Amino acid sequence: MSNPFDDKNASFQVLVNDEGQHSLWPAFIAVPAGWQVALAPTDRDACSAYIEANWQDMRPRSLVARDLDAARA
Repeated sequence: MSNPFDDKNASFQVLVNDEGQHSLWPAFIAVPAGWQVALAPTDRDACSAYIEANWQDMRPRSLVARDLDAARA
């Protein structure tokens, strides 16, 4: 069986967790606990473009908040 994440012709969606991290996710696989759909199923290129446009800071939100608190101290 091939890896569904490698199928360039499959339908994908973009998931986001509470930390603001994004994931390209095959549309036919159930959304795991702790993740929400940010972009409905579409093609891989559209999902990749969405992630690139919307996930500029790779750090988890909790780390960003901690860094801001430290900078203010």
